[in-house]
Amino acid sequence: MSSSDIEHQRQWIGKTRSDQDLLSVRHAWLMAATLGLGTDNLRQGDPLPPLWHWLYFLEGAPPSELGSDGHPARGGFLPPVPQSNRMWAGGQLTFHAPLRLGQAVERVSRISNVEHKSGKSGPLIFVTVEHKVSADGCLAITELQDIVYKQPGPPARAGAPQAQPAPERSRSVTPDSTCLFRYSALTFNGHRIHYDADYCRQVEGYDNLVIHGPLIATLLAGFAAEGLGAAGLSRFSYRALQPSLLGVTLTLNALRTQDGLSVWAGLPGGGVAMQAQAA
Repeated sequence: MSSSDIEHQRQWIGKTRSDQDLLSVRHAWLMAATLGLGTDNLRQGDPLPPLWHWLYFLEGAPPSELGSDGHPARGGFLPPVPQSNRMWAGGQLTFHAPLRLGQAVERVSRISNVEHKSGKSGPLIFVTVEHKVSADGCLAITELQDIVYKQPGPPARAGAPQAQPAPERSRSVTPDSTCLFRYSALTFNGHRIHYDADYCRQVEGYDNLVIHGPLIATLLAGFAAEGLGAAGLSRFSYRALQPSLLGVTLTLNALRTQDGLSVWAGLPGGGVAMQAQAA
């Protein structure tokens, strides 16, 4: 990629947009059904569970404005990155105040950085988006979201699994194809790696459908919130380490640390799909 292309993409730094939405109780109930949870604590005025704000502020681009992967074509809010494979790499969130079901909310998003790196699978482009979510004029969530783009091809092979400490709490979950479909529908996520097996194998190089990174992060955040108890989450940071494919059983693990909780989604054989820190 030429230096002029890189400089052109970096011109998106500072670009902003604003979205408004209503924290619908019905949408939260559908998410609870997707995860097999009850709805007793999902009534008007109840706090929205952590990371469930991703169910709102949905972008509804028409088919003519979608790329071949099912995502909105680049060059609008996001920079015109040429690499076709897109992944949600990680993020950091600070929770300033609870969001409550039924509230009118606003999200202001800003491209805070565009960075070019080299990885095992070739050139990588990292785009960092800052989101600020407010309700009733008060800041509720500050979020940094990291998106990584790479060229098509088989995912880089993970290294040998690193030994993990013994968790204090664990829970197993096996997302099935219905769960992936429902989560894609709830978040209006058209990315074909989550529902089109032929596309996964023939274009992006995965052996099967990919479990959503945001879904894994949401499971970990909820698991961490349980461990923290009444205090709830004030901070949550997470990083995707390797893809998780349909049919895999994820093990949610938590270990108390000096600063809060270390939580991770373990894979069969000792690998880790996602690592997170919560406080």
